[in-house]
Amino acid sequence: MVVTAARLDLREIDAIRTAVRSGQLAKARRLTLSGNDAVACAALEAGARFFAGYPITPSTEILEYVARHIFAVGGTYLQMEDEIASIGAVIGASLGGVKSFTATSGPGFSLKQENLGFACFNEIPLVIVNVQRGGPSTGGPTDVAQADIQQSRWGTHGDHPIIVISPASVQECYEETVRAFNLSEKYRIPVIVLSDAKVGQMKEPVILPPKEFVPKINRAKPSGDPKDYEPFGLTPGGVPPLAPFGYGYRFHVTGLNHGRSGLPTKDPKIIDEQLRRIHAKLTTTEARRDILKTETFFTEDAEVVLVAFGITARAAKEAVIRARRQGVRIGLVRPITLFPSDEEIFFKVFAQARKIVVAELNLGQYILEIKRLAYDFSQRNQEIPPLVVGLDRVDTQLITPADLLREVTA
Repeated sequence: MVVTAARLDLREIDAIRTAVRSGQLAKARRLTLSGNDAVACAALEAGARFFAGYPITPSTEILEYVARHIFAVGGTYLQMEDEIASIGAVIGASLGGVKSFTATSGPGFSLKQENLGFACFNEIPLVIVNVQRGGPSTGGPTDVAQADIQQSRWGTHGDHPIIVISPASVQECYEETVRAFNLSEKYRIPVIVLSDAKVGQMKEPVILPPKEFVPKINRAKPSGDPKDYEPFGLTPGGVPPLAPFGYGYRFHVTGLNHGRSGLPTKDPKIIDEQLRRIHAKLTTTEARRDILKTETFFTEDAEVVLVAFGITARAAKEAVIRARRQGVRIGLVRPITLFPSDEEIFFKVFAQARKIVVAELNLGQYILEIKRLAYDFSQRNQEIPPLVVGLDRVDTQLITPADLLREVTA
């Protein structure tokens, strides 16, 4: 198994976990938590001090945990009148300099999309936790699904970058939420933690580092003369510093096309410059090292490769183990960062596998990204890509290892 991860954020956490298991950190916390509680715990320990949300199954436990614990760390909790107001409040708190987040499910995530686009365009750090459930519309509030994949990437209009992370265990709910806050702060970008009803509500043992070992990244702030401050200016890494409102650096925030000062503009060159900059900041070598995280499991010699994420990846890993015992060369690629995609990992797999099976609890959403990558692989390398097929389920039940084995041996 190989995991590529962020140099600063996650490898520190992984190293701590290894040290804990070897007995080197006596103060490690061994707990049994639900995925939702692990997300909320991680957010507070990563430095989040503002939460605004509205109860909705199956994410409500996040709201409840925060309501019980955030005041003890000097934070603020607001139960808003709806999901639109929730993300609006989070945007305001973040602009005030506070690490902020919200949580929702299903139609609540849909309601957040317009304000999410505003946050993406204005590069406002925040975290949105979406515990997926069945749909469309009200759908199955207590039923599992992975049906918000495309919405998480493309739900808001216009060209915008975003980071989407998919945990598959309660341990990862904690670790990936910490990483989400660090990425959001470092790159001035909203980050979506895309859980699901099963991962969010199941309980598992976890090993958490001592609180003082949790890595925290805070957004860069300006230090020069306030009259020279450009909240959307050009910097070597593409991420301009962000001043908190009320700290002497006056600037404008608008949903309109804006220039380096934040004021609206109709200048085509400036509009082009800004949109290309906010995309490019995620493509630097350092950003890709921080953001991309993918697990590969027995892919070195695999002829058939499963692609699965979240709760479905757990069944996929078991299917690989069973197939290997039978002498069948099957592997697994598990994207933990769903967007942006880890092209390098997928291209390596495309070069050797004859078949890719994308397993997901929807009618084929992430497979669209895999087919796009397969096409790009073919165009760049002038090779015929492997066959890409989907294994879908939308009847509120989980994909099982047996389901996967039937598909890969067909």
